[in-house]
Amino acid sequence: MSRFNSPTIAAADPISIIRRAIPHDAPLTVTQIAPRLKDGGAYVKFAHPEGTSPAEVEARLARYLRESPIKPWFNPFRRVEAYRVRGRPWLEDLYRFPSSRLKVEFVPDKPGASALELPQEELYALFRRYGKLADIKPQPADSKVLPRYALLDFAGIRQAILARNCMHGFRVEAKGDRASHATALKLSYEQKIKAHWIRDWLVSHPRLVIPAIAAIIATITVAIFDPVRTFFVRAHVEESFRLKQSRLYRWFASRATDMFSFRNRGADAGGLRALWDDRKENIEQIRTWLMEAGGSFIVVQGPRGSAKRELVLDESLKGRRYKLVIDCKPIQEARGDSAAIRAAAAEVGYRPVFSWANNLSSLIDLAAQGTIGTKTGFSETLDTQLAKILQTTATALKQVALEDRTKDDKDSALGDDEYLEAHPEKRAVVVVENFLHKNLESHVVYDKISEWAARLIISNVAHVIFLTEDASFSKWLSKALPDRVYRQISLGDCSPGVAKRIVLQHVDADADEVDLGREKLPPSQRRPDLNELDGCIETLGGRLTDLEFLARRIKLGESPNKAVQQIVEQSASSILKMYVLDPDGGQRGWTPEQAWLLVKQLATKESLRYSEVLLSGVYKTNGESALRALEQAEMISIQSMHGRPHSIRPGRPVYASAFRALIADRVLRARLELSTLNELTKSENSTVEKCEAELSLLGNLPEKGGGLLERMLYLMDKLKKSHRSIEEYEAESSKLKKILQTET
Repeated sequence: MSRFNSPTIAAADPISIIRRAIPHDAPLTVTQIAPRLKDGGAYVKFAHPEGTSPAEVEARLARYLRESPIKPWFNPFRRVEAYRVRGRPWLEDLYRFPSSRLKVEFVPDKPGASALELPQEELYALFRRYGKLADIKPQPADSKVLPRYALLDFAGIRQAILARNCMHGFRVEAKGDRASHATALKLSYEQKIKAHWIRDWLVSHPRLVIPAIAAIIATITVAIFDPVRTFFVRAHVEESFRLKQSRLYRWFASRATDMFSFRNRGADAGGLRALWDDRKENIEQIRTWLMEAGGSFIVVQGPRGSAKRELVLDESLKGRRYKLVIDCKPIQEARGDSAAIRAAAAEVGYRPVFSWANNLSSLIDLAAQGTIGTKTGFSETLDTQLAKILQTTATALKQVALEDRTKDDKDSALGDDEYLEAHPEKRAVVVVENFLHKNLESHVVYDKISEWAARLIISNVAHVIFLTEDASFSKWLSKALPDRVYRQISLGDCSPGVAKRIVLQHVDADADEVDLGREKLPPSQRRPDLNELDGCIETLGGRLTDLEFLARRIKLGESPNKAVQQIVEQSASSILKMYVLDPDGGQRGWTPEQAWLLVKQLATKESLRYSEVLLSGVYKTNGESALRALEQAEMISIQSMHGRPHSIRPGRPVYASAFRALIADRVLRARLELSTLNELTKSENSTVEKCEAELSLLGNLPEKGGGLLERMLYLMDKLKKSHRSIEEYEAESSKLKKILQTET
């Protein structure tokens, strides 16, 4: 940089300017030139004849420069000036830069002498010749600072530079008694603005600075990151970055069918054609709803394994250009707000996302609250972050819906909202999967998603389809969209005929046919053991996941009866480990006794009355919460009627057979029955203790009226019943203990 920071390159060489500024007939001879680039000038030493004084030389140069002004090309409004140096200049190269304020210090010219402090009038007379003075500030009288000083404020920096270079070291002769002493003027630049004042002000005003910084960061985020995030969400919906959607891949796949086998291993290859034939009306109904102008929620409800996702994505939405699938399960199961934000952003393609910044801003908020007493607003809750992500997604979905619109359309006169309302086929489809998964733990995610989906429906931005296993979805959706009736499709287990066809199609899928004579027979017609399939399906039920598991075992060579027996045994073992036994030490929402009661009763009955179960002894405490927890864990399913819980069924059809297998184990049954009786005995003992305590209290009263006698008789009758129940429980416990002692 020093090579370019040169007066020669800037066409402002001090020596050339000095040569032009001194007339040829001037009575002086230049002996030395000392450039002062930092101050924008130069010192010139000269010699003059004896008959000419330095003041005359100064006046001659000043008159010449007024008559023939020299102006540099980079500053045509300023001319070169010349002044006589009256003091003893200090040539230094320190990092002290010019300022319009000069500090004039009064120092003695000899050690041990005292200096004279000049008044304002004398200072004005000395320094006014160099330019206009804005102000003269003497040192306060009570100040203890030595040496004494005064501050001179010039109208410009140029004048201050002239004064400092000409008057530094100037001697002011004393008068009167102090005529033998003189005062020297020591000049230096004084910065008007205090160093680091901006930093100091920011540090000393946190209540103003921190919210302002938060506002600036939010503005930058909106201005820079929001368009980028909208772009990535739109690319996620349009699948712009997926290889299979690229033109090159599609071109290669269309021309390489002769060299490679692009076999479809989707729903048809998996043997689900029979299921789609059975649910053809549901598929057509969803497609019809998607073509209606007036939108509402579409809800597909059914137990896990009922092919809800495949029905919607693979069949009903086949051929739709734009689909957005939001799986609530990873969001709901995420540990911590940062993980939930990352999961939600990944579902919609929202990036970049700085989930770690939420933890950092929370720490800043906590520190600020302890420092200034109020929060800064840096940290944002999960609710706020989800709202931002979903709002950006809504913006991207609207852009996707309007991307095919041009000025030449027949509906070009319509606004965006009217256009989307008139063209429902242009809207993207948002599929919310696993809605209300583990909704007992937190409601924030489902509240935000349902409210956001309602806004999409009202503004005609997108169609929304909810996939849920929970039958209580109406409570959530009605709160988000109370003025519209949602469309609902309930999926259940397959009928025995459809279930059999599904298993046979799975068995025949990707299997080699055997040539027997003139016709080729698939495996379903070659294997005689498949005649057992009707009875096996009756045991197994019509749950799609169980049917696929059965088909896989049959394809491996097992007979249907053996495969079903293995499935039932595995289900029984899973029920025992997941629901009945208590390895967590009571950390779950139910007790082993509560789960065993349902196992025992559902093994002999197809369904149980919900209210009757709550009247059981083991369900007296937290009965409804235990049933809801067991439903969330998929051991049971609770059926509703008129908006209230009505009946209880096994969570999967195969569980009914598994329940019967569990109660057939005499040792297991005796162990769990004994545990149940112990719990019931504890409950009755507690009742007996309460009755005895109250009877003792009533018996000590001095007067016993009619009301007290009735109360005592009631307590005695209740105590008698509890005692009789305890005797019965203990008798049954003795029998069960004998079983545990004798059988293995």
